[in-house]
Amino acid sequence: MSSPHTQEAAHPKHHQHAAHDVTKVVAAAGSTHAEHAGHGGHDHAAMVADFRRRFWVSLILTPPVLLLSPMIRHWLGLTDILSFPGDGLVLFALSTIAYVYGGWPFLTGFTSELRKSQPGMMTLIALAISAAYFFSAAVTFGFPGEAFYWELVTLIAIMLLGHWVEMRSVMGASRALEELVRLLPDTATRIEADGSTQEVPISALQPGDRVIIRPGAKVPVDGEIIEGSSAFNEAMLTGESRPVSKTVGASAIGGAINGANAVTVKVIATGASTYLSQVIDLVKKAQATRSRTQDLANRAAAWLTYVALVVGFGTLFVWWIILGSPLEFAIERMVTVMVVACPHALGLAVPLVVAVSTSLSASNGLLIRDRAAFERARNLDATVFDKTGTLTEGRFGVSDVVLLSGGDDGEELAFAAAAESQSEHPIAHGIVAEAKKRGITIPKATEVSNITGEGITAKVDGQKIRIVSPGHLARQGSAIDHPKLNALEADGKTVVVLVRNGAPRALFALADIVRNESKEAIAELNRLGIKSIMLTGDAKGVAEAVSRELGISEYFAEVLPDQKSDKIKELQARGLSVAMVGDGVNDAPALVQADLGVAIGAGTDVAVESADVVLVKSDPRDVAAILGLSRA
Repeated sequence: MSSPHTQEAAHPKHHQHAAHDVTKVVAAAGSTHAEHAGHGGHDHAAMVADFRRRFWVSLILTPPVLLLSPMIRHWLGLTDILSFPGDGLVLFALSTIAYVYGGWPFLTGFTSELRKSQPGMMTLIALAISAAYFFSAAVTFGFPGEAFYWELVTLIAIMLLGHWVEMRSVMGASRALEELVRLLPDTATRIEADGSTQEVPISALQPGDRVIIRPGAKVPVDGEIIEGSSAFNEAMLTGESRPVSKTVGASAIGGAINGANAVTVKVIATGASTYLSQVIDLVKKAQATRSRTQDLANRAAAWLTYVALVVGFGTLFVWWIILGSPLEFAIERMVTVMVVACPHALGLAVPLVVAVSTSLSASNGLLIRDRAAFERARNLDATVFDKTGTLTEGRFGVSDVVLLSGGDDGEELAFAAAAESQSEHPIAHGIVAEAKKRGITIPKATEVSNITGEGITAKVDGQKIRIVSPGHLARQGSAIDHPKLNALEADGKTVVVLVRNGAPRALFALADIVRNESKEAIAELNRLGIKSIMLTGDAKGVAEAVSRELGISEYFAEVLPDQKSDKIKELQARGLSVAMVGDGVNDAPALVQADLGVAIGAGTDVAVESADVVLVKSDPRDVAAILGLSRA
């Protein structure tokens, strides 16, 4: 985030609320995520609303101050009409309100910068408005000279508008931590010592407690499965596109979604020790690192402050001492120089340019959140794509149907879809979706039953149907001997077997569906001379198959979430300017670490809030469009 001031200086309350220190966000898996989100959302919304209120109050005060100012009345030829007894005091009162209420963020920001001996934009603005106000007040009560009230209120209004617009554009990144917390449920079902169960807040859980994770529920804390087995959807946490089957002894990650079976988990870690808390910490540290880029802009503002002071007092010295002008005349010239030195245009133009460019790019399906990072896109050397949800759709789909005993694949698909139609498993969703996509009529299934951890059985049109894994059949002494099976599994695809009346009839291979637009995106980047690299938590076989299909020469496989930002750093250490394109929660640290973070619009809010650019249309081809726009 690039801005002419730090967020603390711009609004002291932001520093006081600490914008979600990790230990507070997840304190002992702390209070509920709703409480955290509510508090954090209030902080951010209150800050933006505060600038908005101050701007509108200052804007309302501006017209009467302008019309009551002698210089403006003279220019407009309205001196006789708008003059009345006590008009100077009215002008003073209105300007005092504007100075105290509208200028308060700048005055407190100046105090903060002064305490740190780091003068910046707040110091420059506070210096200008204070010089204008106190000199004008002195003029009102008898000091010779021309009041600067109209300059004071317009300067405050312009700066408030600029900071309000800027605050709206940059504060979103801090909400990433709040969105991460929402992955956790509010409560958990704890098993008491007497065997009874009780619904308790997750803040009440301690290591060693036992909790029940029901089908479809979110895992509340990190733990170890001590009873039962199930498949867990960890895509939001680890980037693993396929549900991960786990049984007794395996770890359960807080925030993952349980599949079809209930399991009992022993609590291992809570609060800041959990995996999700560590992801939050990564995002926080990455954002803090990014904020240091503001130092350059603040140093420039500091030098401008020194210049304003030197030139201002130099003006006083020249007019009063050297040229012998009256003191009041010299002071008036000094104040004029200090007010002019404040960058009116910069204070409004910079954030407005961001707003305008964001609006224009939005019409092309792009949302620009960080202008500085966006401008760096013109120098990119490589683009790193997260596989799941970015190059792929992030959902299971049928990629291959292999007939084992002849027949029609549509008929076999109809039987499989019928058996799976009542299941919530991702494999079932993929098979049913493929049948619907082909326009196949799905018959009704009866006597549907799960084979724990192995598959499903049902009766369809009087035939006994089983959909199981090849391993299940092998353990029963009915191993599938088909050359395509090994090839499909080598590509990292999930293969299930359709068995009708005891006879294996078809293999269904399922995989994360590659987006149709991904090949075009990679080809266009190659044409632009930008290297494409794939990053995934999937196994090497899956990564190799997808990269081969897309024409990507380099990939990182089996990358854990806390290693993704390290991979970006590794590429940057090779001298590459890197863009990161992703969508999952685990992508957030890498998105912030990259020179340009690009989030797929259909992705999680966390990734979007942590990114510099959002692809509204969820189209990887827009990455090339971003580069073209940045070079325009």
